[in-house]
Amino acid sequence: MNILLVYPKYPNTFWSFTHILKFISKKAAFPPLGLLTVASMLPGEWEKRLVDVNVENLEDGDIAWADMVFISAMVVQEEDAQKIIDRCRAQGKTVVAGGPAFTINQKKFSGVDHFVLNEAEVTLPRFLKDLEDKHPKPVYKSTKRPDITKTPVPLWSLINFRDYVTMNVQFSRGCPFNCEFCDIPLMNGSNPRTKTPGQMIKEIQSLYDAGWRGSIFIVDDNFIGNKVKVKVLLHHLVEWQKAHKYAYKLLTEASTNLAEDDELMKLMSAANFHKVFLGIETPNLESLEECSKHQNTRKDLAESVRTIHRNGMQVMGGFIVGFDSDKESIFETQIQFIQKIGVVTAMVGILNALPQTRLYKRLKAEGRLLSDFTGENTDGTLNFIPRMGKKKLVEGYKKLISTIYAPDQYYKRIDTFLRHYRPTVKGSIALTDIAAFIRSMWSIGVLSKARFHYWKLLVKTFFTNNSAFPIAVELAIAGLHFDRVTSGIVCV
Repeated sequence: MNILLVYPKYPNTFWSFTHILKFISKKAAFPPLGLLTVASMLPGEWEKRLVDVNVENLEDGDIAWADMVFISAMVVQEEDAQKIIDRCRAQGKTVVAGGPAFTINQKKFSGVDHFVLNEAEVTLPRFLKDLEDKHPKPVYKSTKRPDITKTPVPLWSLINFRDYVTMNVQFSRGCPFNCEFCDIPLMNGSNPRTKTPGQMIKEIQSLYDAGWRGSIFIVDDNFIGNKVKVKVLLHHLVEWQKAHKYAYKLLTEASTNLAEDDELMKLMSAANFHKVFLGIETPNLESLEECSKHQNTRKDLAESVRTIHRNGMQVMGGFIVGFDSDKESIFETQIQFIQKIGVVTAMVGILNALPQTRLYKRLKAEGRLLSDFTGENTDGTLNFIPRMGKKKLVEGYKKLISTIYAPDQYYKRIDTFLRHYRPTVKGSIALTDIAAFIRSMWSIGVLSKARFHYWKLLVKTFFTNNSAFPIAVELAIAGLHFDRVTSGIVCV
């Protein structure tokens, strides 16, 4: 049987990093880890082909080749996912759909023959058994949380490494916290389940053996959700990195209580973690309490960020405006806070209610829902009636992002970040990094409105903190992306 696995197009957002890709001759930031893992779960004798629409076109010939099409998508990819489903149906192909977009809102999609929802380790074998018996059902669901120590290594052979900036692996699923707006407890549970250290090392080794040299994103909902187990893993990672001359720079997502654990930060730094994304959300304590983000109220957030920076990891931060407790002053407060703490990559979005979350249910009960969630909270849209009024919220949000991503404010944050950052990342500089630097000298240093700030940053960093020079160049390039995406949002 010929199986076509398809990953839909991402829209151009802060998270797409579209405007960075050309500097490093890549086509997409990350490969579709879910589909690569599902491919490993399918019968070995089946022929498999993967088309990631973010790196190549889905041709009619690809669809014609397939006996069955598997499609997975995040909510933000819904529109393109439906277009792909329609194309496959037009050719009479059987369509199998799974992943977050379909699990959260399967009724939104038409033309799908079989929904394989929730976690594939549970539902996919049931579908495959029924398919073998020639009686597959329309929908497969399960509330069971599978043992992910049985999850196979992704089928890396289906992708071209040269298309991507970073590879993905997963250590755990689930998060111990229960933020009102978050769907992770619904999707993956509140008790983090982990793979074994040996299993993780095997996955990383498989990437190494396949020829990948670059960075690896550990895509966990909260990498430090189970600190005991993650510390055990980190000891193994440190030894692997030493033995392989620090082949990989690592990045992940975590909670702000990372800054409370010196041992954990030192282990992550020793394992060559250089970036960590934190859900900082807001400096407004009332809003943090409102959304049950209690872990962010235990320690001064500015000091938490500085602590992590001193341990050699760049903090990338998620921020939200639009909580019921937010007053009109929140926009200026967020600007001042983001500038103060030096989080250069500040992903600021408007609060949105994801289907089935506690926030969604509360707003529905209050009669405040407007529409379905678009999957993207940084595009200036919202799907509920905010306390401060829609117009004030949207206008305030646009002012906020246009301010923090203006060259003067953006480069001031880089300067603040570099004052506290102590680089510890090991490994050689890739040729793509050198090429990106050369391209940036023209695109930013000559053509961009940020050219004065760009050259000032590079000269200062070279003479005062030259070990941080590569990250300074990277952040300058990222600034071009954020500025262009912001311009698109503000003009709508």
